[in-house]
Amino acid sequence: MSNIILIGMPGSGKSTVGVLFAKALGYSFEDVDLIISRRAQKPLQKILDEDGLERFLRLEEETGSTLCADHTVIATGGSMVLSQRAMAHLKTMGMVVYIDVPFPEIQRRVTNIKTRGIAFHKNETLDDVYRERKPLYEQYADLTVTVDAGDTIEDTVDKLIEQL
Repeated sequence: MSNIILIGMPGSGKSTVGVLFAKALGYSFEDVDLIISRRAQKPLQKILDEDGLERFLRLEEETGSTLCADHTVIATGGSMVLSQRAMAHLKTMGMVVYIDVPFPEIQRRVTNIKTRGIAFHKNETLDDVYRERKPLYEQYADLTVTVDAGDTIEDTVDKLIEQL
């Protein structure tokens, strides 16, 4: 398999798990959020604050739709699944793996929703974002890795390796 694309909620561990998973496989690692930040020359939260949600989503879609990689673990932003175009492209590049973390654990991990660079409408809660995106994560996933409460990053990497 040429690439592994990680999808999941903000706080699910895509970036952290992705680095260790890539090392375990001998793959490269790319973080789409970092690519977007570099292209925009500012942090994600600043893009959201200064340019707005729609601009952020367009940047994310453009990045996801044009990404090229080989033998790479790719951590997408949590909102990548909102773009059919980007997800269609990513699915041609390799296996899409959904890191499924239960909502109470997401809530525990994501304490900085207003400053973390999470794409959501001003009146939405983390629960709203979760309920909107979970079906999309499930729809696009070729493989789902379920993270149990109390699992460490290493446990999640072990589960990924085991299921591949």
